[in-house]
Amino acid sequence: MTELRLADRAYTAIVRIITDDKLAVGDRLPSEAQLATMFSMSRTIVREALARLASDGITQARRGAGSYVKRRPSERLGTHMPMDALATTLGTYEVRFVLEAEAARLAALRRSHHQLEAIERALEALRGALLSNAPAHDEDWILHRTIVEATANAAFLLVFDHLHEEVMRILRAGVDISRSRPPEVIGAMMEEHDAIVEAIRAEDADGAALAMRWHLSQGRKRLMP
Repeated sequence: MTELRLADRAYTAIVRIITDDKLAVGDRLPSEAQLATMFSMSRTIVREALARLASDGITQARRGAGSYVKRRPSERLGTHMPMDALATTLGTYEVRFVLEAEAARLAALRRSHHQLEAIERALEALRGALLSNAPAHDEDWILHRTIVEATANAAFLLVFDHLHEEVMRILRAGVDISRSRPPEVIGAMMEEHDAIVEAIRAEDADGAALAMRWHLSQGRKRLMP
């Protein structure tokens, strides 16, 4: 088994400790040494898992004091993805921050009139789905993919399509979790998409990249209570 796979197992096991032991935000996790013993893994593997959990916003390291729970994954996540897939699925956010922010930047610089029309149609389709009780994950995917298409670089599309399964899990979970909360959460999601498209419309490359990164960072937060 590869080191990466072992880190995935440690990541999942730590999340299970948080959820099964009902740890609250601010609670301290067992030490690296304790976790390594519990999982029969090296401290290096546990350290890698904790670093990824911190990157995903679930834990927070405090110098000299260990790791603490920063956010608890929503219980609804389990209805959209197996726990064993959580590390891989949330890990796609790191790839998307790079890929989609740059795609939005290039789309603002390169999009044709027809591509902008396609992006705007996809935006309105998403708006209609989000503001109804209909599923909205397909519309969300189409909008993001249409932006990637507007880079005029087939390599971006190839990589984005490769992430389809993991991204769709996130989109389904994100809409479901957001709809379980006050209406302004869905409103904020729509405003984030509006900001991305407005920057692309205005040919504001840096603004489009920033808006995309903000949307993705907020989307990851919405997966937590």
